[in-house]
Order: sequence, then C-alpha cells, then structure tokens
Amino acid sequence: MRRRQVLTILAAATAVTLGGCAPVIPPYDGPEVTRLAVFKSSRRLYVFHDDAVLRAYDVALGFAPEGDKTAEGDGRTPEGSYVIDRKNPESDFYLSLGISYPNARDIEEARARGLEPGGDIFIHGQAGLFGVRKGDWTAGCIAVTNPEMRELYAMVPVGTPIDIYP
Repeated sequence: MRRRQVLTILAAATAVTLGGCAPVIPPYDGPEVTRLAVFKSSRRLYVFHDDAVLRAYDVALGFAPEGDKTAEGDGRTPEGSYVIDRKNPESDFYLSLGISYPNARDIEEARARGLEPGGDIFIHGQAGLFGVRKGDWTAGCIAVTNPEMRELYAMVPVGTPIDIYP
C-alpha cells in the first residue's frame, strides 16, 4: 500500500475513534461560581464567586460583534442579563453552556421591528479536535478554547447569572 493511502486510513481511523469519545470533564471543587460577566469590547469572560474573580478567559464573539443582537442571523452577540439555562455535552462545538437569550425584552424589541430575535446562544468550545479559530467567528455565541470549555463546563452550574456588556 502506498504511503499516502496508509496515512489516509490512519487519519480516518483516528477520527472515528476520537469522534466517539466524550470529553472528560474534570471535577471542580473550588468556590461556588455565582456569576459570569462578558465584556465584548475587551473580548474577556470573567468567572466570579461573589466579588472575587476566579478565572478570566479571552473569547471570540459573533462575526459582527458591534452592538446588541437585534435579529436572527445578524452575527451579533447579545448584550444584557441572562442565565446559564442548560448544558450540552454533545455540542457541535465540543461542549456548551446555553444562555437564556432571547428574554422577553429581546423578543419584544425584535418583533417591534418585524424580525425574529434568533436563539441558541451558547458559550462553547471549538469545532473539531485540533486548532483554534482566531478572531470573531461565531454566529453570535461566545467561544473559548476546548480546554477552557472543559473547565467552564465543570465549574458553572445551570442557573448561574451572566451579564454581557458592550
């Protein structure tokens, strides 16, 4: 068999083997996470216990990050107060934490313009096992690296408040 064929077969076998593996979530036994804050202008996410910062992460935002999300497909990351409302261990983007967007205000504002507000906004990792995308690239979500996402997934319980600032 030619070297190229062997490499192709090995790559395919590795992808199939790793594709079926669920991420290993490390246990978290630190201080309770009481809130999250995202500052879009500095591309930073902070994890708090009361007023103490437990962790800080660089983030990627929606592909059109300036301004508040106003409609489905606008590429903006929402601004406002929400909660982490679900965990998805089978995300297309490694692992994810759901954000309760849209809230009643978001729905009302979008519909007043004759638009749909969109939804499915998450904090998530990267698609695939290798590489990290640079710049703002999501459809409106907040992205971190996969190792950071494992840490966040372990630390942040459903019901945690999240404030997203301009």
